[in-house]
Amino acid sequence: MSWLRALKETARSGLTIERRRLDPVIAGRAAFGLALVVGVSLTFFGPAVAASSAFGAFQAAIATFQRSWRPRPTLALASATTLAVSTFLGYLTGSHEPLFLALLLLWTFLAGMAWAAGPTAGIIASSNVAIMLVTITLPTSIATAAGHAAMIFTGGVVQAVLVVALPVRPWGAQRDALADALAAEADYARRLRHDPVAPFDPLPLMTARSAAALTPRQARRRPAELHGSRGLAERIRPVLASLADPAVGVPEEGPERARVRELLGAAGTVLDAAAHAIRHGEPVDLSPAALATLRTPDTGAILTGPSRRAAVRLAALLGDVVETAEPGTGVRQVPAPPGTTPEVSEVTPSARHVPGRTRAKPTLVRLAPIILAQVRGELRRDSAVLRHAVRVSAVTAAGYLLGTALPFGHGYWAPMASVMVMRPDFSQTYERSVARFCGTLVGVSLATAVMQAAHPDVYLSAGLAVLCAFSMYLLMRTGYAAGQVFVSAYVVFLLGMQGEGLTQTVRERVLLTLLGGVLAMLAYAVYPAWETPRLRGRLADRLASVGRYASVVVERYADPAAGPDGPDVREALLDTRAARVAWQEALERAAQEPVRHRGLSRAAAEQADDALAEFGRVAMLLEAHVPERDASPVPAAGLLAEALRRSTERGAKEVREGRVPRWEELRRTVEAWKTAPPDHFLLSKAATLLLEVLEELTTALMESRRR
Repeated sequence: MSWLRALKETARSGLTIERRRLDPVIAGRAAFGLALVVGVSLTFFGPAVAASSAFGAFQAAIATFQRSWRPRPTLALASATTLAVSTFLGYLTGSHEPLFLALLLLWTFLAGMAWAAGPTAGIIASSNVAIMLVTITLPTSIATAAGHAAMIFTGGVVQAVLVVALPVRPWGAQRDALADALAAEADYARRLRHDPVAPFDPLPLMTARSAAALTPRQARRRPAELHGSRGLAERIRPVLASLADPAVGVPEEGPERARVRELLGAAGTVLDAAAHAIRHGEPVDLSPAALATLRTPDTGAILTGPSRRAAVRLAALLGDVVETAEPGTGVRQVPAPPGTTPEVSEVTPSARHVPGRTRAKPTLVRLAPIILAQVRGELRRDSAVLRHAVRVSAVTAAGYLLGTALPFGHGYWAPMASVMVMRPDFSQTYERSVARFCGTLVGVSLATAVMQAAHPDVYLSAGLAVLCAFSMYLLMRTGYAAGQVFVSAYVVFLLGMQGEGLTQTVRERVLLTLLGGVLAMLAYAVYPAWETPRLRGRLADRLASVGRYASVVVERYADPAAGPDGPDVREALLDTRAARVAWQEALERAAQEPVRHRGLSRAAAEQADDALAEFGRVAMLLEAHVPERDASPVPAAGLLAEALRRSTERGAKEVREGRVPRWEELRRTVEAWKTAPPDHFLLSKAATLLLEVLEELTTALMESRRR
C-alpha cells in the first residue's frame, strides 16, 4: 500500500462513527460522580481545587469504561492513585524546567512500556501523562499541590463508591462474554448445516476464558450461572464439527445428512436460549420444537458409527449447558434425548465436568511482579512496545518544548495531543491523530464560542463541563472523533471555571493540537515498528503451535490411558488460538502499512492462513474422537505424532528463515501406512489430510517467492 492510500484509509477509519449500543445509565452514573465532586469542591475549596478533583473523577470514570475483567472500583482507584502521584511529582519539578523535562521523559517512557501489560494499563498510563500536563499549572505551592493530588484521588474514590452503591448490570461484562461464546457456537452450528466445513473464529471463546479469570473475592461472589458453561462450549465445538464433517461423519446428501442438519439446527436454538438466559439472568426458555428434534427416537437407527457417537455426546453436552445456564442453583432437570444411553443421559453435570472450577486472577499487589516481568520481556531491540515508548517519550518532550517556545500560551495542548494519539501500531496512531485534530477543531470551536459569547460564571462553566463529560461517556464507544469533540470542550469549560485559557483563541489551541498530531505521525514514519517484516515469524509461530496441537492429540490414540481431557491437549489448543489471533491481528495491521511485503505477499498470506486453518480443523476432528482411557492403544499413532511434531518444528524454522518448508518425514510415514494402515477409522484419513494441507502451505510460500 502506498503512503497516500495508507493516509486516506487511516483518515477515513479515524473519522468513522460506529453504531453502538449506548449505555446512558452508566454514563449518567459517571457524570453524576463528576458533578458531585465538582460541586462539593467548588463550594468548599474554590475553582482551582474543583478543576483538579474533576480531572481525577473524569479520568477514574474513563478507566471504568475500559475493556477489563477487573472490578470497576479497582480500576477507578488505580487510575486516581496513579494520576495523583503523577500530578504531585509534576508540580514538584514544574518550576525547574530541566527537572520537569527529565520527569516527563521518564514518566512518558514508563507509560509507553505499560502497553506490555495490556491496552487498559497503556490507556490509563497515557491519560495520566496528558492530564498531568494540564493539572500542574493549577497549584501555586507544594502544600496546595499536595491538596490537589488528594482531591484527584478523592475524585476516583467517589467514582469507585458510586459503582458499588449504584450497580448497573453487575457481572454484565462477564455475562456478555459468556453469552457471546455460546451465541458464537449457536451460529457455528447453523452455518454447519449449509457448509459442513465452515470456519469458526475462537475469539469469543478466548474472550470468555479471559473473563472467567477471577480474584478470590470475585470467585466468592460470582453468580452460579457463570460457572461451567464456558468449558461446555469449548467441548461442544469439536463435537459439532465432527458431526457435520463428511470426512468423518455422514455423506453430503441423504437421510443421514438431513438428520444431522436437524440436530445442528436444534443445537443452535438451545445454545441461543442458554446465551439469552445468561446475558439477562433469566430462566432458560427452551423451544419445544428443538427439544422434540433432540428427542426423535430414530436417531440411533439413522446415524451409526462416529456420527452417532457425536450425536449422543452433543445431546449430553447440550443438557449440561441448559443446567448450568439456569440462574440460581445452576441445576435443572431437562428431558434426556432418546438414543442416549442411561449412563450418558442420567449422569449429573458435575460428574462430566467441573463447573465450579475457577481460573485464578492475581490481585493488583500480586500483579506487580508479573507486569515487571512483562515489561522486562519487551526491553529488546525488535520490540514494538519499546519502540513505542521511545517514540512517545521523545515526541512528548519535543512537543512540550515547542509548545512552550511558541507565543501561544498553554503549550501543553501539543504534548497532550501527542501522548493521547500515539499507539504501538501505525494505523491506530494515524487514525487517532486525524480524529483528534478534527474533534478538537469542532469541540474547542464550540466551547470557546460559548465562553466568549455567554461569559458563563463558575457554576455554569462547571455544569457545561459535566454535560460534556456525560456526552463523552455516552459516545465513547462510537469512535474516537466523536468522543474527542466533548473531551476538548470539557477541558475548555473546566479551565474556564477559574479564568484559565480565556485569552487563548481557537486558532492557537487547534494549531497546538495539530502540532502534536503531526509530531506523532512523523515519529512513526521516522522510527516505525512495522508489522509486515514480522509476518513470516508470526506465520512460523502459528505453524509450530498447530503442529504441537496435532501431535499431542494424535499421541492420545497411542496412549489412551492419559485420557481425552489431559491438560497437555488443552494447553496446546490454547497456544494454537493465541498464535492464530496474533497472526490475524498482524495481518490486519500489515494490510494498512505503507511498506512492501518483503517475501510474503498478501495473497500468499491468505493462502497460508487457509491451509493452517484447515490443518487445525483436522486436528480438532481428531480431538473430538480421542479414545477413552480404557480403549485399546493404536501403536502407529505414536509414529505419526512424532513425525508431525518434528516436521512442523522444522517447517516453522524454515518459514522463519525465509525458506520453503518440506515435509519428507511426514510423507514417508503417511506412505508407509498405505501398505499397512492403522486399525482405526480416522487416523489414516486424517494423516493424509494433514499432509495435503501442509503441502498447500508450501505451494503458497513458493508462489510468494516467485513474486
